[in-house]
Amino acid sequence: MMMTGARAIVECLRERGVDMIFGYPGGMILPMYDALFDEKEIKQILVTHEQNAAHAADGYARATGKVGVCMATSGPGATNLVTGIATAFMDSIPMVAITGQVDTALLGRDAFQETDILDITMPITKHNFKVKEARLLVPTIRQAFEIAMSGRRGPVLVDVPRDLFFAEVDYKVQPVEEKVWSQPDADFIICAAEAAEEIAKAERPAVIVGGGAISAGASKEIIAFIEKFNLPVVNTLMGIGAVPRSHPQNLGFAGMHGKKAANHAIAAADLIIAVGSRFGDRQTGNVAKYTQAKKFIHIDIDPAEIDKNIEGSLGLAGNMQVILKLLMRHEANKNRVDWWRQIESWQEEYDYDYQVNRLTVPWAMYQIAKKTAGKNFAYATDVGQHQMWAALHLHVEEPRTWLTSGGLGTMGFGLPAAMGAQLAYGKNRRVICVSGDGGIKMTGNEYYTIARLKLPIISLIVNNTSLGMIRQLQKVFYKERFIACEFDYQPDYVAYAQSFGITAEAVSTQEDFAHALNKALEDTENPRVIVLNVWRSFVEPMTKGGANINEFVEFK
Repeated sequence: MMMTGARAIVECLRERGVDMIFGYPGGMILPMYDALFDEKEIKQILVTHEQNAAHAADGYARATGKVGVCMATSGPGATNLVTGIATAFMDSIPMVAITGQVDTALLGRDAFQETDILDITMPITKHNFKVKEARLLVPTIRQAFEIAMSGRRGPVLVDVPRDLFFAEVDYKVQPVEEKVWSQPDADFIICAAEAAEEIAKAERPAVIVGGGAISAGASKEIIAFIEKFNLPVVNTLMGIGAVPRSHPQNLGFAGMHGKKAANHAIAAADLIIAVGSRFGDRQTGNVAKYTQAKKFIHIDIDPAEIDKNIEGSLGLAGNMQVILKLLMRHEANKNRVDWWRQIESWQEEYDYDYQVNRLTVPWAMYQIAKKTAGKNFAYATDVGQHQMWAALHLHVEEPRTWLTSGGLGTMGFGLPAAMGAQLAYGKNRRVICVSGDGGIKMTGNEYYTIARLKLPIISLIVNNTSLGMIRQLQKVFYKERFIACEFDYQPDYVAYAQSFGITAEAVSTQEDFAHALNKALEDTENPRVIVLNVWRSFVEPMTKGGANINEFVEFK
């Protein structure tokens, strides 16, 4: 069937199950928008900035496991996608970004808004394409989706000159073939048997679960695996939700900012089994100390990750579900009473005390965890101190309900990602987004889209009048030489949210927060904003009662 290139791309998107595109128009991408004018099956979500389109597509992909799709025009539109594409690349999130480009006759002539987006994005995509012939449009779009979802997932960019959107293209429907994993060969089975033997022999084994486990949809297999072999499990920042937080064998978040009990268990382990974790620097710290007196089994979809950061691992590269089922064919050694007794002592010793008499972010996260337990909620965060507190104190029970920027650490990620996820969940699940006052200044303009679409996101702004993580680093490593981290000029965040038509309130006490949270939870049809006015430091303000938020006592 002959049709325009733009229409053929839309047909390819429908063919690939796309039901939502996030983007912002411009001259070179406008033919694609025109092709979507009468489209019933695909919603186009107009955002306020192209970076937010990429983050929203990312949030959609994390929530669904499908490919997130975003599009932008040439030049500044395409370059504005870069941070969002890099975020998806670092966290292995499937995304297809479609960018408009100047006409083929103008390529290389420095035409208005011409930018070489291929060279710009080459290091931060799994692959990228510049389509120069109309006949290649359909196969390129199909290939982009295949690459984004195959193996270790990630973003793919397709750059399309404007004239190709108008060109005549022959389109024929091509059903999407379901991927069938090949059966492991004899050598792999032998390697798996060696791994099972190491697990059985270990006296103090521990499992680390990373974001790759969620991408693989391997949560059920991981739970069955740790239960059969009686293994303690910790998760990386990206692995939160792969094993329910309430599972008795889950020690919680481990790493640089993780729970002490989880870190003690990893430090004392004689065997570490990593499932979908790349052993990032925030997880390992000093690699020489981390690897001391330990053996490693590394299970990952990407063979390149084996021995990349931790050398000498027994590597099992491939489909995690297949690998874990293969390991479970073997006998388990459950006689580790002393090991579990030691772990329980660490958990008791380092259990967080929520009985404080003032509003703190950990206390607020704990209240959210209690109020949302057993209900359909998901959690999105920005990047900074609040992100770590949320990781430590929220109780995430299901995969694909924790949305955070792990590898790139992108401030401003939370709100647009929450928006993409909320659109994906519909009325089946509600998103609570936790942002800092720094991050919300970057992408808070997306409150406009959230209000326009009446998305029932509960947005918390942690207002500590500073870049909290930067200030903490300057305190610890730079002799309290605080520079470029404190926001002494304070905007009115409540008025800001209200300007978009969103109900908002500021709180500074536990009672006020509890009341505001209850009201937000009850209002299931509308977005809400709660501003948490908290102290820059972790101690009481200088004066009691009506102390100004900028008054604080330094912890010496």
